[in-house]
Amino acid sequence: MSFEKQVQSRDNQEAQPRHVAIIMDGNGRWAKNQGKRRISGHQAGIESVRRAVSFSVNHHLDALTLYAFSRENWNRPEQEVVALLELFILVIDSEIKSLHKNNIRLKIIGDISRFSRRLQDSICRAEEKTKKNKGLRLNIAANYGGRWDIIHGVREIAWQVKDGLLQPEQIEEETLAAHLCLHKIAPVDLVIRTGGEYRISNFLLWQVAYAEFWFTDTLWPDFDEYVFEGALNAFAQRERRFGGTSL
Repeated sequence: MSFEKQVQSRDNQEAQPRHVAIIMDGNGRWAKNQGKRRISGHQAGIESVRRAVSFSVNHHLDALTLYAFSRENWNRPEQEVVALLELFILVIDSEIKSLHKNNIRLKIIGDISRFSRRLQDSICRAEEKTKKNKGLRLNIAANYGGRWDIIHGVREIAWQVKDGLLQPEQIEEETLAAHLCLHKIAPVDLVIRTGGEYRISNFLLWQVAYAEFWFTDTLWPDFDEYVFEGALNAFAQRERRFGGTSL
């Protein structure tokens, strides 16, 4: 994985997001346009992941969260799901040395219990190897859903109430937030969706409450540093009021 700087950073660093989340959409359509199988689109999308990570490092983002596999993706054809999960193992095992070398901390968010033991072991090894790294926080959402995330957090709070460790009237927004994925890192500032669709697809429902959204027709395998730069430039022009009014 190359981390050479390919795009000039903007001068106004204060207008840059700290945490970017990307819904990587369009692999299948890219493959169809190329006359190839859908898995070829997923394979091509890996290079776009490398470019996005490299760009994030070069632009000193705190965190990058990528939506790789949703809980609804199990409904896809079995052959595609099996091939996709095998590709997931291959990528984790092949990229972990490079991520560690570049001080990147990898975290898989989602319910990994449904994955094969082989994939779970690969995830655990990768997270353990990079857990002390202080650079970019790279979060990969796998078997993830925003509704699952909230329900999982509510269940943890319910057990605390049942055990007498927490009173119902003590539950605040911060209480639930502390039991959700990504609670220990910077809030999501910018959500990018590729592939020309305009929906959130059950992604980080709680965490993106005040994020800016940017959509592009670019299919994920064609997503490069210049498209990413365009998203950050658009973000820099936004006025974020967080429910308030303009100054």
